[in-house]
Amino acid sequence: MSDFISTYGFLFVSMILGAMLGLSLYLPLMAGQLSLASPGFYALGGYIAAILSTKVFPVTEAFPISFLLLEMLIAGIACGLLGVVVGVPALRLRGIYLAIVTIAFVEILRVLALNLDITGGAVGIFGIPQPFQTPIEYLWVVLPLLLVSMIFIYRLEKIRVGRALIAIREDELAADSMGINPTYYKVLAFAIGAILAGVVGAISAHFLNTWNARQGTFDTSIIYLTFVLIGGSRTFLGPVLGGMVFTALPEVLRAVADTPGLPVWLAQFLRDGRLIIFGLLIVIGTIFFPQGLVTPQLLKRRARS
Repeated sequence: MSDFISTYGFLFVSMILGAMLGLSLYLPLMAGQLSLASPGFYALGGYIAAILSTKVFPVTEAFPISFLLLEMLIAGIACGLLGVVVGVPALRLRGIYLAIVTIAFVEILRVLALNLDITGGAVGIFGIPQPFQTPIEYLWVVLPLLLVSMIFIYRLEKIRVGRALIAIREDELAADSMGINPTYYKVLAFAIGAILAGVVGAISAHFLNTWNARQGTFDTSIIYLTFVLIGGSRTFLGPVLGGMVFTALPEVLRAVADTPGLPVWLAQFLRDGRLIIFGLLIVIGTIFFPQGLVTPQLLKRRARS
């Protein structure tokens, strides 16, 4: 059992981080906003933690957990404020136009990271101190954070704010006529998603021990979108399931690719064609499962049985 945990500890933690990134994308979708900005806030949160831990208060011994929590707080606040600044003008757009603007935002942050000295340029930042000795120990931080995030979103959906977001998603014009301010609630959901993505980025920087501009790209936007569209975009359990499954999927594909007797071209495709496979899953999933694998109707049927 200990060998299994030590072997797959990195994957377990990565799956939980993927679930939280799926939730960061789900929050704007609660208001019907297809935002692909989460990778940008994720990368920014990671850079904040990397710069703070290597330049502002570097330590020579074990990195204190309190420093990690402080970095998570700073990254969350910074990403939340930036989310408001970006969200106020951007969220006046809808549909594909909003998606294009948020992709542009991610690319702007990536280009800045590639050209600034403080971010290490194209090389990135290495030697980020780790507060834990083994990957599996990060579960003490990421698992409670996932549970808190799920409880928060569950409660959010039950109160007035959540109902306003859902009303905007279903019919923004009708919601506006009922006295709901669409811009306010959309920016609020966008900012909360940015905070969560920034906090996850701060943890991931220490978890991965290195950070560079590849952490926030258009490719990662497509991956996070897969978490939500296939997992389910009408309940917070969908992104959690999608984030875990699709974070583990590349490892599963690599294991299948190593199967003896498999054609070389197929093995190479399974190893390197992750984005193609994710794109196909988005197309197939949206055709046959337009609301994702986990839907409110499915949960209600399960509850009755």
